[in-house]
Amino acid sequence: MPTLFRFLLVVAILAGLGFAAMFALATFVDPDPREISVPVQTSRPPSSS
Repeated sequence: MPTLFRFLLVVAILAGLGFAAMFALATFVDPDPREISVPVQTSRPPSSS
């Protein structure tokens, strides 16, 4: 049983570090806003002449 508790403790610590890193990145890093232009193709049926 002690090895199971040790394993769960290690997994919980690693998960906590991962969540802390994600929280720090989301809180302290601000993205640079910039303009984005994406061309959109229209789907028209071929013209019959």
